Amino acid sequence: MKKMNTHTALLGSLLAVLSAASFSVQAQEVGRVISSTPIIQQVAVPRQVCNNEQVVSPGQKSGAGAAMGAIAGGAIGNSMGQGSGRAAATMLGLFGGAILGDKVEGNAPPEVRNVQTCTQQMFYENRTMAYNVVYEFAGKQYTVQMPSDPGPTVRLQITPMAPSPSQNYGNVPPPGSAPRY
Repeated sequence: MKKMNTHTALLGSLLAVLSAASFSVQAQEVGRVISSTPIIQQVAVPRQVCNNEQVVSPGQKSGAGAAMGAIAGGAIGNSMGQGSGRAAATMLGLFGGAILGDKVEGNAPPEVRNVQTCTQQMFYENRTMAYNVVYEFAGKQYTVQMPSDPGPTVRLQITPMAPSPSQNYGNVPPPGSAPRY
C-alpha cells in the first residue's frame, strides 16, 4: 500500500511539473544577423556661445584741475576787487579758475574693458536612434528594430503557440458550435 502511494505521489508530481512546463515552454535560439543598419536622426542641441569684446569708454576726470583752478582763481579775484566788487571778482575768479583748471587737466585717457557677451545657439548633431536588423532563423529572414547593434548574432526567445481555434482537427467541432447529428 505504501509503495502504491509513493508511486501515485511521484506520478502526480511529475504531471504537475509537466503541465506547468507546457505553459512556459521557451527555447533560447540564435539567429544569424544579415545586416544591421543604423537609423540616424538629426537632433537640435542648444549650446551657449560666448565672445569677448573690447569696449572703449571715455575716461573720467578726477576734478582736481577744476578744484585747483577754482582756488587759484578765487584767490586772484579776491585780491583784485575792493568792497562789494571784491565778492563779484572772487566769484568770477572761482568760475574762471575752475574752467581754466579743467582745461589744463585735459581729457582723461579712454578706458578699455573686456566685456563677455553670450548667446544661445542651436547646433545639429547626427545621432543613432536605433538599428534596423535583418536576421535569418530556420531558413527565413526577419526584420526587427533594435535599440543597439546586436553584433553577428541575435538571441531569440521562441515560445510555442497553441493552435488557433479556427483549425479543425478531424471531426471535432470548434468550441461553442452546435453539435452535428
